[in-house]
Amino acid sequence: MKAMILAAGKGERMRPLTLTTPKPLLNAGGKPLIEYHLEHLHRAGFRDVVINHAWLGEQIEYTLGKGERFGLSLHYSREGEPLETAGGIVRALPLLGSADTDWFMVINGDIWTDFDLTRLQPPVSGEPSAVDAILVMADNPVHHRQGDFCLNDNGTLYEECAGKEGEKLTFTGISVLHRKLFDGLSDQAGKLAPVLQAAMGKGRVAGLYHSGVWVDVGTPERLRALDQQLAVQDL
Repeated sequence: MKAMILAAGKGERMRPLTLTTPKPLLNAGGKPLIEYHLEHLHRAGFRDVVINHAWLGEQIEYTLGKGERFGLSLHYSREGEPLETAGGIVRALPLLGSADTDWFMVINGDIWTDFDLTRLQPPVSGEPSAVDAILVMADNPVHHRQGDFCLNDNGTLYEECAGKEGEKLTFTGISVLHRKLFDGLSDQAGKLAPVLQAAMGKGRVAGLYHSGVWVDVGTPERLRALDQQLAVQDL
């Protein structure tokens, strides 16, 4: 299975930091955010990783190169003008193909987590799958109290909670997806959420709960807080 890191956004909420540096290369704990993903992917057994980029993308390629120092083979999906998340994945699908599986992992480039990627496994290859996507879900952060999707007792995700199923959880931006999720879509498909919601309407999206650390590093304030947190861990 190959993996993709979404790194094409302009990082407008991160300005002025992202005026000269792409968001995935912003530092926390002494290294760029995207390097934590690369290290985690390598530990989890991944060797081929696709990174899409647009805004200041040449800096990402120059910094990471072909991936040798991470023990990875890096491939770049160059967008020019940034596509939305689903469109970016569709554009990168030719790079995500594998002779062994039609599943691939996707990780948002602007998060930090201690989630063990080996926990997120696609259905057994060669057997019919009941789902087209498996999303990692976490408790709602203070800046996103409403959550995203509801995880029921049998592990299925729904757009809305029913009965006594409890509150929604937040999608961490970590998932394994099947390529048929994007059948008929072009790189102008827009955001990933409507694609997932359509699959949820058919009961074909599963969820996996993560109780550990997860940070949506979407603002300079959250980046500083993460930097301080990681500095304390290193002491």
